[in-house]
Amino acid sequence: MLAQTMIERAKAIQDWMVKIRRDFHKYPELSSQEKRTRDMITSYLKSLEIPYKTFNYHYGVIGLIRGKGGSTVALRADMDALPIEDRKHVEYASQNRGVMHACGHDAHMTILLGAARLLAEDKNLLQGNVLLVFQPAEETTGGAKQMIEDGIFDDSVKAIFGLHVSNEIPTGKIGIRYGQMNAASDMLTLKILGKSTHGAYPHEGVDAIVIAGQMICALQTIISRATDPRDSAVLTFGTIRGGSQNNIVADEVTLTGTLRTLSPSTREALNDKIKTICRIYPQRHGRPRNFGKDKRIPCADKPSSMGEIDNKNGNFSSRKGCDPSTGKTEPWSRRFCLFPRKNTGSFLPTGMPQRGKGNNPSGP
Repeated sequence: MLAQTMIERAKAIQDWMVKIRRDFHKYPELSSQEKRTRDMITSYLKSLEIPYKTFNYHYGVIGLIRGKGGSTVALRADMDALPIEDRKHVEYASQNRGVMHACGHDAHMTILLGAARLLAEDKNLLQGNVLLVFQPAEETTGGAKQMIEDGIFDDSVKAIFGLHVSNEIPTGKIGIRYGQMNAASDMLTLKILGKSTHGAYPHEGVDAIVIAGQMICALQTIISRATDPRDSAVLTFGTIRGGSQNNIVADEVTLTGTLRTLSPSTREALNDKIKTICRIYPQRHGRPRNFGKDKRIPCADKPSSMGEIDNKNGNFSSRKGCDPSTGKTEPWSRRFCLFPRKNTGSFLPTGMPQRGKGNNPSGP
């Protein structure tokens, strides 16, 4: 399987892959609702004569290409779409209102199916096995954790690889970064309880909206004044809900947000400061609050297996198409990082068409 031969074979199935990608793009499904997507994946695997397995409590799929030898390498793609309106005017625009593959997961699945087709054709030449992992619910509940708990990895799995398309990297290149690739993520929910009264007599109540405003401003200072400037962190509140009428003091406000950090020590320190602020400000007004965190995603900071690949194969990152300068640490969080905690792994940002930069402006 010479690299040039593999590239030529990949180009030969481009039309097949474009058709698959456009189908996924046309019929996107939200997290934990990927039923049609699952069914399409299994139909492709069946046509390629690749044995597969589905699950009872989520829409993930695994397939196994069995070669020679007992060791296995896993390849992973995510499946779900986002709650975004697709406003394109093309034949393959989303047919599911308010849902769109805006994060590239349609491309990830297609790339994995393309790799599966080529590898299945060469299974008698493989010096091991390839486990195909199609992971649901990347954007919300964390399908990676569910699949790990389902025992998809046995002792034969030695490494796992994933990718994510990026329009910051030229088409035909992949970004390489040793060590940490993405941020840790903590999802925050804060409920502030006030006391309702008529808006003309605010002194008789406790305004939960005012408390919320004070807290949002105070919480932002932990980034500018409590974070080492040589480090990095982001705190964003994406929703604020409260109040029932323009002339009624709100008795309850709920904030939801996300904290992104690049080091475990900063993560713990900022979480502690958030708890302190969430305790102090409502107490000033004599009111309680509820503070919750969920969906904790760790940093993708396990040492990359690329170092091992370099040592064995003569500096992989210096080869054509591999650019160490484009492998930046990003504030995105990826549940892929849960997989390498069970096995060695690497996650690769992969170039895609970019408007105005000399690439195909529309892409497949």
